[in-house]
Amino acid sequence: MKLAIIGASGFVGSALLDEALQRGHNVTAIVRHPEKITITNPNLTIKQGDAQDAEAVAELVAGQDAVLSAFNAGWANPNLYTDFLKGCESIEKGTEQAGVKRLLVVGGAGSLEAAPGVQLVDTPQFPAEWKEGATSARDYLNVLRKNTTLDWTFLSPAIMLEPGERTGTFRIGTEQPVFDEKGESKISVSDLAVAILNEIEQPQFIQKRFTVGY
Repeated sequence: MKLAIIGASGFVGSALLDEALQRGHNVTAIVRHPEKITITNPNLTIKQGDAQDAEAVAELVAGQDAVLSAFNAGWANPNLYTDFLKGCESIEKGTEQAGVKRLLVVGGAGSLEAAPGVQLVDTPQFPAEWKEGATSARDYLNVLRKNTTLDWTFLSPAIMLEPGERTGTFRIGTEQPVFDEKGESKISVSDLAVAILNEIEQPQFIQKRFTVGY
């Protein structure tokens, strides 16, 4: 498949890039700073792009089979909430303009339910330093759910997303976090990438959100 990965040099994006190339896909990596991608592969094309510009996104992703967004506005960004929403909406609009039907967005765990009708981001225990980014991702999910044109999927990682090995073994959930036998919700970024590529290759969650964990 021909895949565009937006944010391919980031924590999630770089794992996604490695997994996609290992599976033999043709990948266009769209990043703000191309020099951050140091790997070479005959199936890899690197392009500089601004996720905040829908017209630019449309031009960059034209002809792809799917767009995978690992866009992050930067955790230290004072305008994180606004910039993340704007970037995600630009990616969504640009994907539509390019005529690409399939869009997968990596969001956060904050919008998962801690209890019926109560999202993690709204609980007192939610870490203050992650709240702005998590709220922005939650609010974008609500925007994306109104899109009936694209074959979109929104992936919420486990509560704890960490560096770690690729096992290829995990469980899948929808609106609530997936917990292990210790009561922890976690997954390695390498296995998150496996889950994303699995969904791209064999879609199960069209116009839906899902989550993964051990």
